[in-house]
Amino acid sequence: MRLPLFNPEDKSSINQELLNQMVDAFLDAGFTYFDTAFPYHEQKSEAAMKTALVDRHHRSEYVFADKMPTVLVKAKEEYPMYFDMQLERTGVEYFDYYLMHNMGKYRYAKSKAFGKFEFALQKKEEEKIKKLGFSFHDDADTLDQILTEHPEVDFVQLQINYLDWENKIIQSKKCYETARKHQKPIVVMEPVKGGTLANLPRKAEELLRAYNPDASPASYALRFAASLEGVMMVLSGMSNMEQVLDNTTIMSNVKPLSEEERELLSKVVEIIHESVKVPCTSCGYCMEVCPKNIPIPGLFGLYNNYAINGNFSTMYHNRIIYERGKSSDCIGCRQCVRNCPQHIEIPEHLREIAKFEK
Repeated sequence: MRLPLFNPEDKSSINQELLNQMVDAFLDAGFTYFDTAFPYHEQKSEAAMKTALVDRHHRSEYVFADKMPTVLVKAKEEYPMYFDMQLERTGVEYFDYYLMHNMGKYRYAKSKAFGKFEFALQKKEEEKIKKLGFSFHDDADTLDQILTEHPEVDFVQLQINYLDWENKIIQSKKCYETARKHQKPIVVMEPVKGGTLANLPRKAEELLRAYNPDASPASYALRFAASLEGVMMVLSGMSNMEQVLDNTTIMSNVKPLSEEERELLSKVVEIIHESVKVPCTSCGYCMEVCPKNIPIPGLFGLYNNYAINGNFSTMYHNRIIYERGKSSDCIGCRQCVRNCPQHIEIPEHLREIAKFEK
């Protein structure tokens, strides 16, 4: 969901040539798992992966994961439409891993009403899906309910990282323990929390560099996730070749965190909590439902930079909201809050950012 772009403000401006090179480097390093979804990069990600991966490599060389866009489905009759569209966009004949996207209380209730599990199982019987699962952003009790009512799912994709491990809202640890209770293999998403754990506050990065100057901040986050028992895959959104090379080097020889390193990460968490105003991962799900087209992730990134360095850039602010809505346009409908995997009180933070408008 974070492919290389020509213009960071335009999620559809995918640098296809660079993406092709990154895919080749990833495969050359011995890795094979590729994850995409219908809405990523303004619905351009699946086609970009077809060009970079499917059209250029034999099907036996890679593992392909995609997701049903549950946020868009309005009736059970739409499941076949989206599924067939995804097969066409990606160019594959089947999905190795197929997920129900961003499940939680509301979407699970809708999926049950529309018969989504039944549809997915039918596609599995037709061998269009090899492994069936769902990505999840909600509390552990809801996860327990879904896994209890649908023991047939093969795996679950969870947000797990050391920053959210003890978070009372994200509940990384509790959700992890719930998946382990149901003996479901775990795919980890957001191990670096949308880049937050790769681009640490200066004080936190200096702490880690002093301990090991050769280890990148991201390496600690990836090792934290990868060393957990039951984790079968750790996903990382990579937007440049440097990240590909760093991540593949780290994951080629994963070393469990030492106790000393875990203590360091506890201190890093404290520093981050002191610095970051909004725990946004820039997933963009809020943008799917905002009636005012407010570029929420971009504004939150700007606000977090302000919290860290005390500088609110009017130039970047105006660039972010160009031909989009601004913070003060928020009508408080809270559709964004319901769609946010991090459960952020988005309208409240937009009101804070609106104070900087000129």
